[in-house]
Amino acid sequence: MTHAPLTGLRVLDLATLFAGPIAATMLGDFGAEVVKIEHPTRPDPSRGHGPSKDGIGLWWKVLGRNKRTITIDLSKRGGRATFLRLAETADVVIENFRPGTLEKWDLGWPELSAVNPRLVLTRVTGFGQFGPYAHRPGFGTLAEAMSGFAAITGEPDAPPVLPPFGLADSIAGLATAYAVMTALAARDRTGEGQVVDMAIIEPILTVLGPQPTWYDQLGLVQERTGNRSANNAPRNTYRTADGTWVAVSTSAQSIAERVMRLVGRPELIDEPWFATGAQRAAHADVLDAAVGSWIAERTRADVLAAFEKAEAAVAPIQDIRDVMADPQYQALDTVTTVDDPDLGPLRMQNVLFRLSSTPGAIRWAGRPHGADTDEILTELGLTEAELTALRTEGAL
Repeated sequence: MTHAPLTGLRVLDLATLFAGPIAATMLGDFGAEVVKIEHPTRPDPSRGHGPSKDGIGLWWKVLGRNKRTITIDLSKRGGRATFLRLAETADVVIENFRPGTLEKWDLGWPELSAVNPRLVLTRVTGFGQFGPYAHRPGFGTLAEAMSGFAAITGEPDAPPVLPPFGLADSIAGLATAYAVMTALAARDRTGEGQVVDMAIIEPILTVLGPQPTWYDQLGLVQERTGNRSANNAPRNTYRTADGTWVAVSTSAQSIAERVMRLVGRPELIDEPWFATGAQRAAHADVLDAAVGSWIAERTRADVLAAFEKAEAAVAPIQDIRDVMADPQYQALDTVTTVDDPDLGPLRMQNVLFRLSSTPGAIRWAGRPHGADTDEILTELGLTEAELTALRTEGAL
């Protein structure tokens, strides 16, 4: 990874579950040296989150990839001193404690910037560092509820729907990686580090689109529409003759026209309401009936082939079995294989994007709790006697 774009960058990952660690993973994938710091007796809960194999958490293998692991109890005097020594050598610290926790340990921004003025301290919390909710426990589920995501997800006559995975955390993790790189770019100009304040409730609101502007200017409150869209039609999922499902999108007018010709209903194109996406959406029942009945008479393979020939937009509804076998994902190496000393060949999502000259890579999957403690602290200059004293104190 000597030619990776973030080679030479050192990141201290203090965060847990999940946004902060995802950001650190993204940085590690492109060459940053990421040191995962965990409590000596209370490791990152992601190690035991979800399914495991042979007692080894599989989620951790993904989340902990490209990270060296070390244990430090920051609340101990020796642990605090050790962390400050590490912070002197670092470019970025990522943490997700409740506001005031680092300060309680005398490890807030004044102390960290005093030992390393170029440091970027990245604070990821549910609600941010200030405001009436700042000290509440914050998880991605709460952000999915508060942001308006759940309110617009699901069928109109059914309850709001929460995603069955860490959506808000993942979005916040990607946003945090971007925030870190933005702060580092500023440091390159000014020579000074700064604090990044990332609230998990904010990035998911950003990706929901112009809802605040719609409400501000029109008083419009977006409602649940199931798989339909208020902006175009046909746009839905449709069942095929062999019992599978496909998704159709017609965001472009030309695509909508191709779909109607394909399904044998070209006369609908001449309707006055067909001219705009919003007007088509108002007639979704008619359009869904036309598309749905055509698809219902054909197998998924035939539907996909016909749509591709017509240059219309369609995709199969795939579960993970389909994803792993999908030829496009295979061509991109989106799910790649990592050699792991614990589990052998291990498949997981590859790095997030491809760079032509300085690509990222997965060097190793998540390592055991504290596996690199002695190596990292020895590199820092600590002696065997100092390591023994820290362990006696319970700081490691």
